[in-house]
Amino acid sequence: MGEFVIKMPDVGEGVAEAELVEWHVKPGDPVREDMVLAAVMTDKATVEIPSPVEGVVLWLGADVGDTVAVKAPLLRIQVAGEDGSAAEAAPSTTAEPSATVEPAKDKPTEAKPADPLQVRPAAETKVIQPEKIAERPIAREPTERPLASPAVRLRAQEAGVDLRQVPGTGPAGRITHDNLDQFIARGIQPAIVQTGPARKTDVEEIKLTGLRRRIAEKMRLASSRIPHITYVEEVDVSDLEDLRATMNAGRKPDQPKLTILPFLMRALVKTIGEQPGVNATFDDDAGIVTRYGAVHIGIATQTPSGLTVPVVRHAEARSIWDTAAELARLADAARNGTAAREELSGSTITISSLGALGGIVTTPIINHPEVAIVGVNKIMTRPVWDGTQFIPRKMMNLSSSFDHRIVDGWDAAVFVQRIKALLETPALIFIEG
Repeated sequence: MGEFVIKMPDVGEGVAEAELVEWHVKPGDPVREDMVLAAVMTDKATVEIPSPVEGVVLWLGADVGDTVAVKAPLLRIQVAGEDGSAAEAAPSTTAEPSATVEPAKDKPTEAKPADPLQVRPAAETKVIQPEKIAERPIAREPTERPLASPAVRLRAQEAGVDLRQVPGTGPAGRITHDNLDQFIARGIQPAIVQTGPARKTDVEEIKLTGLRRRIAEKMRLASSRIPHITYVEEVDVSDLEDLRATMNAGRKPDQPKLTILPFLMRALVKTIGEQPGVNATFDDDAGIVTRYGAVHIGIATQTPSGLTVPVVRHAEARSIWDTAAELARLADAARNGTAAREELSGSTITISSLGALGGIVTTPIINHPEVAIVGVNKIMTRPVWDGTQFIPRKMMNLSSSFDHRIVDGWDAAVFVQRIKALLETPALIFIEG
């Protein structure tokens, strides 16, 4: 028998390490070629690591949540062969790594690993068939929270399955997609939810991993290093909403439906042309402000995994329809997890919108190292005094935050007031010059 060592692949862009966010196998599991073994996350994206060979998993080199350096051993796989020599799967340099096999190096057949507790001899390896494990009855405490990824939990919830009844064959008993499929295929009835009040004594500790940990680190950095000033202004978007409805009614079949965001983005581009100081990043370690001619607008987008910020690049060179199309494409890619790393980085200013949940006022946190973020609140019909009477108008608040080290309060107010003027008289958005 031989042994293959899979190393952490090079995921590109100078990334030296990545966080392990999910194992799809555990020691003793059989694997086939191209089977996904694990998922790792960088600051930019999540990458799946496939197996280059068939065999049996001997050893896992990290726990979920650990940070693993590029080229560090990630797992060992026992493969069929005439000798016991070991080969290494070289890291890939593509965006979606696929490990490749290097020629085997000369090593003693019975060479022992540095840590004998981590790698089991081939004679002790026992292949456990997942379908057999899934048939075993299990009993969990009512307060026990079984291990499972967010995607598995979502599928179980939609199927009405109580995960406490599902046996897990992943590391530490983690429930995999295959386990859930097998459980459902056996015709298990959905768990009956007990009605009536009951005392709850369970306590849950959740380790932040993957995207959730990246978000936490980003927010801590922004909150601790940027002195925020938030400016809130109400905007009458009645005329804008009428224009939007008219344009949507006359749009071509290949044109996307317009939301309010493309109009705001065009207004943002026009205002930045007059106040370029807000379209910038600040390196507070070097004390350097970098202003950009290009307007790359990040759109804070909620996804099943957490908050991401896909970037509409060169918004200054896009029409209202092109802006809407690119916005829709990036939002879909972010939500289904197919957005490329370059589509989730490089913004120069950010828009934060919660849509219908936008509330009356928010205090958005700046996307470090940018110096400004524009928050969009929900549109509400309110009575507005026109000098003689109250009339119903569609009103929306803009809640915008600025880095007070770079943007003075006066400049922040002028910036927001200019956006307000463009949105309240939307024809101005389309006038060049």
